[in-house]
Amino acid sequence: QVQVVESGGGLVQAGGSLRLSCAVSGLTFDDHAMGWFRQAPGKEREGVSYISRGGTRTLYASSVKGRFTASRDNAKNTLYLQMNSLKPEDTAMYYCAADASGSVITTTISDFRYWGQGTQVTVSS
Repeated sequence: QVQVVESGGGLVQAGGSLRLSCAVSGLTFDDHAMGWFRQAPGKEREGVSYISRGGTRTLYASSVKGRFTASRDNAKNTLYLQMNSLKPEDTAMYYCAADASGSVITTTISDFRYWGQGTQVTVSS
C-alpha cells in the first residue's frame, strides 16, 4: 500500500520561509518522478514543482521560480520543497504526488497517481 505524507506547513509572515517534506512508502521511490502541487480555496489545483526520478532535473511554475526549490533524498524516500520569500498568494493546501507513468520527469497532472492528504501553508501580509 502506497503512503504519501506531507508535513511542514504552517503560518508564516510574508517574506518568510518554510520547508515542506513528503515521506513516501510502499513503492520504489527512485523509480518515480515526483511533483508538488497546491490548491487555494475556489481555485483549481496547480503544479508548483516537478523533479526527476534521480533528482537532477527540476521544473517550476513561473509564479514560484527563483523562490522555491525542490529536492529529494532517495535514500530516505523523501521529497522536499524549500519555500523562500513567501507571498500571501502562496497560501494554499500543498500536495505531494508520485508519478505512475514511468517518465523520468513529467508535468502532466494525470500522470500522478499517488497523492498525499496535503499540508496547509498560510502566508500573512
